[in-house]
Amino acid sequence: MMARVRARISSRRRGGWQPRAIIALAVVWVLLWDRITLGNVVNGLIIGAVITQIFPLPSIQYFGRIHPWGLIKLLARFFYDLVPAAIHISIATLSRNPRRGGSIVEVQLRTHSEFYMTIVATLVSLVPGSFVVEARRSANVLYVHWFDVTSEEDVAGIRANALAVEARVVRAIGSAEEIELISRSEEAA
Repeated sequence: MMARVRARISSRRRGGWQPRAIIALAVVWVLLWDRITLGNVVNGLIIGAVITQIFPLPSIQYFGRIHPWGLIKLLARFFYDLVPAAIHISIATLSRNPRRGGSIVEVQLRTHSEFYMTIVATLVSLVPGSFVVEARRSANVLYVHWFDVTSEEDVAGIRANALAVEARVVRAIGSAEEIELISRSEEAA
């Protein structure tokens, strides 16, 4: 019942007044001018209001909240993953006899949120050696290309890595129900 009410509320807002988007566009405008002046701020707000009316952004259903400790763990692990991946890519690139291999792996996400899918796909793609080739929101599936995959264990590791990223994202910004869903699915696996 509550989900239907939330869906109706969010569908009414679609294409209407979007203050967060207007403020974000105004911030980008001020950053582009490299100077904070009253004129730049006002012009940014006007441009943001016009852009959001001409090109309305779709509403995103998000009912979670930010969990500071989970967010710190998410960011720390993301930055930790960058260094070994960059070293691995560098060694493979400079090697005289590089290992051949690469694979596209289907990863079935556990949450059913486009918002989380977008964040997971972005975090996975930002790590060197991996890239999300396709995301199917209707099936809640990511197709991840990974560099240097030579065995079934590597494929399982890719899947586990993407699901671990999803779990960290949900624990950083998810609702209690979504965190519980992730915890139950981890216990079942």
